[in-house]
Amino acid sequence: MVIVAGHITVAPQQRESYLAGCVSVVEQARSAAGCLDFAITADLVDPGRIDVFERWESHAAVDTFRGSGPSDEQGAEMLSASVAEYDVADVRPLSGGDTA
Repeated sequence: MVIVAGHITVAPQQRESYLAGCVSVVEQARSAAGCLDFAITADLVDPGRIDVFERWESHAAVDTFRGSGPSDEQGAEMLSASVAEYDVADVRPLSGGDTA
């Protein structure tokens, strides 16, 4: 399993329009082969932060889905980005939590 996680920052007044531009990407990702979860969301505390979380079956699934990255317009809106890919060796459900 591969997890892609991190955050990007945009000007607070641009966050909602940036997220609106991500809707089709999230829809495409969630229907892509090998995608287990995909979310691009507004941070609850920082008005300029957008959190990124993706969970994939394999590197091949990530590579197949990935295009050239954000559109030129989205790239221009980003002030910074800190997103990384993590290889997961083992998964354990949390006791008492939802395992779905």
